[in-house]
Amino acid sequence: MSLELKNVEKKIGLDTHIYSTNLKLEKNTINILLGSTLAGKTTLMQIMAGLDKPTSGEIWFNNENVTGIKVQKRNVSMVYQQFINYPNFTVYDNIASPLKITGVSSDETKQRVGKVAELLKLTGMLNKKPNELSGGQQQRTALARALVKDSDLILLDEPLANLDFKLREELREELPKLFENRDCIVVYATTEPSEALLLGGNTATLQEGKIIQYGKTLDTYNKPNSLVSAQVFSDPPMNIAKIKKSGDQCSFLQNDIQWKTKLNIKDGEYKVGIRPHNITTYKDGKNTLEIKGKVLISEISGSESLIHFTNGNLNWVSLSNGVFQKKVGDEMNLYMNTDEFVYFDQNERLVSNG
Repeated sequence: MSLELKNVEKKIGLDTHIYSTNLKLEKNTINILLGSTLAGKTTLMQIMAGLDKPTSGEIWFNNENVTGIKVQKRNVSMVYQQFINYPNFTVYDNIASPLKITGVSSDETKQRVGKVAELLKLTGMLNKKPNELSGGQQQRTALARALVKDSDLILLDEPLANLDFKLREELREELPKLFENRDCIVVYATTEPSEALLLGGNTATLQEGKIIQYGKTLDTYNKPNSLVSAQVFSDPPMNIAKIKKSGDQCSFLQNDIQWKTKLNIKDGEYKVGIRPHNITTYKDGKNTLEIKGKVLISEISGSESLIHFTNGNLNWVSLSNGVFQKKVGDEMNLYMNTDEFVYFDQNERLVSNG
């Protein structure tokens, strides 16, 4: 089983929403579409589902061209961030609705609904109506309806975006388990790099209707093929600076900070990407640079501290574990882990990772 997009493009008038895209997804995989709002994730998923037609190109499923086949004739399920349930149906009937439409027997329907309700902790709520449920329980009901159908293709468009933090964390951990041993392809859209890392599988980074990179999630994160892909896969935003390499020394062009390097690239000017969690208020790693910073903004988020600061002409973002409250204008020492630097050439293509 595979889903393949061949030169798929989507235009509306003179505007291109999806640029020519080639992508192949295999069965028993979770595939994340990672990108900001308006990057093209929803449009791409609707094309995959058959809810929208590409302007050009083809969609192949199981070696069959399904480009012109409507969604009703495909074994597809889709869940949006705005969960949709039938208000006059019980939870049981909501979950069972796709099975009833396809004529599945009542005994098999009962068995399958019971199984998926147990997976999503809805067993005690099957006789309730949606308006008697919390937002999290309603989203679980929508997910259960997608899972009970045993679809070949399951599309999840930011399904956890409107849930509270605790429930999001619980479902993020549960979702990969829900798809174990299912002969299906899962596509999951998100704006959050942390969510992609937690779900694992494969990740495609998107920007402005273009797939920048696709591969194993950890590979895409650790070895971005370009600066754009690295920026898509960084939250808070990645710090970028121009540097110069000379022999075994690198230095920032905008201040006097230098460090030794084992980079096997020719001397010259490059760009370096530094993720915020590689700039901390404490030494983290063997090869660290100490830098001085002047605090612009200091925020505490749970057990992490986010500090925006300046060093010379550079603006930086630091993310540290622990609570470190700083005042605007404070001078402080911070530390960069040079082993985690990501280097790009003048065309913003990856030349070295650490």
